[in-house]
Formats: sequence, structure tokens, C-alpha cells
Amino acid sequence: MSIILVRHGETALNRARVLQPADTPLSELGLQQAAAVARRLFWLRPAGLISSDLPRALRTAEAIAQACRLPLERTALLQERNYGDLRGRAYDGLGFDPLTMATAPPGGESALAFELRVARALAMLAARRKTLAGPLVVVTHGLVIRAALLGLANGAAASLDDAPIGNTALTILAADPPHRVELLNSTLHLDTTTHADPRGLVGG
Repeated sequence: MSIILVRHGETALNRARVLQPADTPLSELGLQQAAAVARRLFWLRPAGLISSDLPRALRTAEAIAQACRLPLERTALLQERNYGDLRGRAYDGLGFDPLTMATAPPGGESALAFELRVARALAMLAARRKTLAGPLVVVTHGLVIRAALLGLANGAAASLDDAPIGNTALTILAADPPHRVELLNSTLHLDTTTHADPRGLVGG
């Protein structure tokens, strides 16, 4: 049995390369992507569903909950890294890369605090999966998925190189530590009309 990590669908601010406020909704394309990943996940017969409580993840998870007929749990542990006062600002106009900054921006979260939170989330997910008779679907954010992979002892993140985590991409981990990666960053459920712009921002 597995833990299935899903990045949320596209938002207008992903496309505009803006660090996102917490209340950012899905774009129309993001809603279509959510429906597409929900159809794919139906065939994987998940037994549980848990999501970040930010709206862009929750709306993606709601589509999955409806398609797979699952109750939806939510947790703040799965939120994207908090960029505080930088949220709402254009990434390309900052003059530095906030996605790799170690220190906490004003009102935000340091890299270490974020990594520790993701580690707690992964431990929680592994424990939750043990209570289920099938896969656990987890809807979250690009930097959370990357941080989870970086925290694994099996070198999974090396396979990503600089590839962005795609909107609604599936990454499947073995349920038990060291959480071997069974599928990485797969968007086979998307077609030419539903793939997001590859220049869109991942994270923030």
C-alpha cells in the first residue's frame, strides 16, 4: 500500500509567477486539472484522503473526494511554506530567490521550520496510512512534496533535478520508511489542453 502525494491544480498566480496569499483559489484550468486527477485516482482505489487546508489544495481534494467517494480530512501541517509579507509579490521582481532562502521572511517561516514541519507531516501520514486498507491520497503543494523527497534517505529528490512538480502531478511513496518512490511527478492524466504553462511558479 502507498502514500500518493498530489500537488494542487493551477492557480492564476502560479501562471503569473506571484508568491501566493493563503486564500488563492484554483484557476479554471486548475479546476479542469483537479477533475482529471480525480478520474485517474478513482482507478487506484484509495482508502483515505487528507489535504492541506489552503483553498487551492482543498478544492483539488474536493474533486478527488467526490470522484472516489471519500471523506476529506484537512491539516495545516501540509500547507505550503509561509512566505509572510512576500506573499502577493511577483517572484521575478524580488531580486533574490525566496524559494531557497534559509531565513524567515517577515511574518513567514524559515527553511528549517518548514522542513521540520514537513517531516512531522510525513510521519503523521505514515501513521494514518497504517489505519487504512488501501492507499492514502495526500493533496498538498510543490515545495512540500520536494521537501518530503529531500528528507527521504533513498535519494529520491536527485531524480527531480530542476524539474518542477507539475500541477496535479502524482508522486507515489511506499507506505513504510524509507518510503521508496514508486512513481515521481507524473501528469499522464493531463492532455495538451490541461497541462499548465511550464514557466509557472512552483512554490510560495
